[in-house]
Amino acid sequence: MEVVYFAGGCLWGVQAFIKTLPGVKFTEAGRANGTSHTLEGDYDGYAECVKTGFDPTVVTIRELMGYLFEIIDPYSLNKQGQDVGEKYRTGVYSEKPEHLKEAKAFLSERNDYDLIVVEVLPLTNYVRSTEEHQDRLAKCPNDYCHIPEEILSRYK
Repeated sequence: MEVVYFAGGCLWGVQAFIKTLPGVKFTEAGRANGTSHTLEGDYDGYAECVKTGFDPTVVTIRELMGYLFEIIDPYSLNKQGQDVGEKYRTGVYSEKPEHLKEAKAFLSERNDYDLIVVEVLPLTNYVRSTEEHQDRLAKCPNDYCHIPEEILSRYK
């Protein structure tokens, strides 16, 4: 089992989508690369993200990146759908340099590389979101989500 963190706008839809993918063993809603180790206080620079545990013998980082690109606009800076702000930026974070190398290779091999604003950075901090944000769309299916339902359920 390996772990990578994906940011793709509001984490509710990102988590709902990622948990259906082949090789994904668990997901958890959270915050990546902020400066605080708590959920309290003012915005601290974090990106909403989904901690993703996966089996690398079933799915690779490059494949996971391909799936991520199905649910994001990779050219949109700090905005996905109606969600606007730095916390809604897109990114891939990991404590494993190999993951970051694979993610960067995926991006650099695309012919639209110069337009992509998806950040690929080492994970420096992670804070788990509150229980109300865990699997939020499963609990509240009528809440707003920037990912169309037909994409959310594509791999179920």
